[in-house]
Amino acid sequence: MNQYGMALMSGLGAAVAIGFLSLAEDLTSAGLWLMAPFGATAVLVFGVPDSPLAQPRNVIAGHLLTAFIGVFFVSFVGVTPLTLALASGLAVSAMLLTKTTHPPAGANPLLIMLTGQSWSFLITPVLVGAVIMVLVGQLVNKVLLRRRRAV
Repeated sequence: MNQYGMALMSGLGAAVAIGFLSLAEDLTSAGLWLMAPFGATAVLVFGVPDSPLAQPRNVIAGHLLTAFIGVFFVSFVGVTPLTLALASGLAVSAMLLTKTTHPPAGANPLLIMLTGQSWSFLITPVLVGAVIMVLVGQLVNKVLLRRRRAV
């Protein structure tokens, strides 16, 4: 498949993943299924799937770890300009130290702190959404586009 076909199929995969999460949110009472950082996650998962930053471990653990930091700050520290900065810096350091760096996840503490999310946010949309993004990514990249990660 040429680069134009790959780009179109990658975009289609991103649309399917985001569409699924959006539709699930409309059809269920399980709360949020979608969050803005998933748009940037889709760029990595579908656009550059061989990148270390787009690997399943990085996507899922990166989102979960940084979201935990955001909820922790909301619950126990508070939200001020200083704590927004501290939580963001801690999120970057935590991803680097755990080798789960996923740049879109760096937005999670800000999103969570500015909107006052609770612990349930870690399950939906963060964990469920990240897993769905990874699964759709695996389907599109390995099955439909027959991409294999370079070792």
